[in-house]
Amino acid sequence: MNKPFQFKEFTVHQDQCAMKIGTDGVLLGAWATLNHSPNSILDIGTGTGIIALQLAQRSNAEIVDALEIDDKTYEQAMSNFEISPWGDRLFCYHASFLEFASEIEDEYDLIVSNPPFYSENYKTNNEQRDLARFADALPFDHLLAGTAKLLSENGKACFIIPFSEEKKFITIASQFNLHTNTITRVRGNLTSEIKRSLLELSCTPSRSVIETELVIEISRHQYTTEYINLVKDFYLKM
Repeated sequence: MNKPFQFKEFTVHQDQCAMKIGTDGVLLGAWATLNHSPNSILDIGTGTGIIALQLAQRSNAEIVDALEIDDKTYEQAMSNFEISPWGDRLFCYHASFLEFASEIEDEYDLIVSNPPFYSENYKTNNEQRDLARFADALPFDHLLAGTAKLLSENGKACFIIPFSEEKKFITIASQFNLHTNTITRVRGNLTSEIKRSLLELSCTPSRSVIETELVIEISRHQYTTEYINLVKDFYLKM
């Protein structure tokens, strides 16, 4: 579980991170739009750094900044950035998003986040893991208020959230004048329920919201063509 995760163009160490690499992060890093050629990117709650690393691989952005509140995870993300081929473009800040958004004057052309989303009323005895997994560490309204402040005029913001939170998230986003452009809903296989929503927002309303669906597997470890095309630049065995 704690072994380094080897991707095609970079390696991610994760032994100091509460939240290990999962499908959600890789999906967002592969799906997030680069159609507007962003020059500056911000990954909020970077964890291992996986999404920022994917975006550094996929883009020519001069600045790929990341944010991480947990001490050990922050150190590991920085280390993963330094050993990557794009160490000169990647930087991690050790701060909460509220603190960062209130102090920074810069704007970003692309903002991404795989935010903590477990809002159940229980906690484990692992404080680091709770911080990474529970929504009270970064409530949606804080996330979206900060995003609205830091997003450049023509910028895009991309998120992956539980499908059950989609309507609530879009409603909160609209309160900060962030408009939904694209939604891709994700299910594990053809018969499973929709589990995740990938959302692209911007400051400019689009004429119509593009809605699509992504199915990951046809059967166990047999992946759909759409999913393979999305992540093949990253996973070794695709």
